[in-house]
Amino acid sequence: MSTVKSLLKILDLERLEDNLFRGDSRDIGSLYVFGGQVLGQSLNAAIRTVEEPRQVHSLHAYFLLPGDMKVPIIYNVERARDGRSFSTRRVSAIQHGKPIFIMAASFQIDEPGYDHQIHMPEAIGYDQMISMDIVKKKFAEFAPENMQRFMDKEWPVEIRVEPENIPYFSTKREPRRDVWFRAVEGLPNDQEFHKCALAYASDFNLLSTALLPHRTAFPDPEMILASLDHAMWFHRPFDIREWLLYQVESPSASNARGFCTGHIFDQTGHLVASVSQEGLMRPIGDHRKKMNENQSDHK
Repeated sequence: MSTVKSLLKILDLERLEDNLFRGDSRDIGSLYVFGGQVLGQSLNAAIRTVEEPRQVHSLHAYFLLPGDMKVPIIYNVERARDGRSFSTRRVSAIQHGKPIFIMAASFQIDEPGYDHQIHMPEAIGYDQMISMDIVKKKFAEFAPENMQRFMDKEWPVEIRVEPENIPYFSTKREPRRDVWFRAVEGLPNDQEFHKCALAYASDFNLLSTALLPHRTAFPDPEMILASLDHAMWFHRPFDIREWLLYQVESPSASNARGFCTGHIFDQTGHLVASVSQEGLMRPIGDHRKKMNENQSDHK
């Protein structure tokens, strides 16, 4: 399946009733449903219960349970509020009779107002970065067995990373990463659909950035990584078929959790969206033993 058809299929939902939808999953190499998929599908479900011209401007979500890729996900939308300018929707993603994910999304009519943004920091261009597809092919023969799933699967967005900042290398670096990404041509010219696709793509490269100062590669068989929450703010229109710069940093990691923030710019320097996420970073096995030993040495 082409990446275009794959992304369209992932984000498409079957409408069961006015506020009830069903979505399928696609394996991208993880053991459980990719968090970005649930984000994108939940947002799509919410959007389909809001009348134009109101557009989503923010979402706040929590991941409750790992998603099972073998069964569909049911999305139940609660129409919490429809005011004069804003609408609010709550979405529950359900599998096996239990919520695996909850989200609140806010929608607003287009209004004039003040406008400012931070400057787009300097970054090397996407043409000077290396495609993750190439990275995965080159790294596949050296990858341990637990990483082979990531090497073999195609992702429905094209991602390019700095050559010295490949997530599969266990080198100590600052917790900051620049990534260019886009969805290939063929997506509908629909801004709300592009926001669903951006929500999907925003879950790539976040939590792995919090591992950079700790000489830990992603994925690691002795580390449990899982998204705990996710928030997004959509600032300005964009086209996800064009290259977007994702600047991610991790200001803090503590108590087996990593906190990450990200800003997404288009090529003209417009800040189109901001992201924040906290995730579980739980060392197990030898990792945990070494960490305990290091902490004892510093007492």
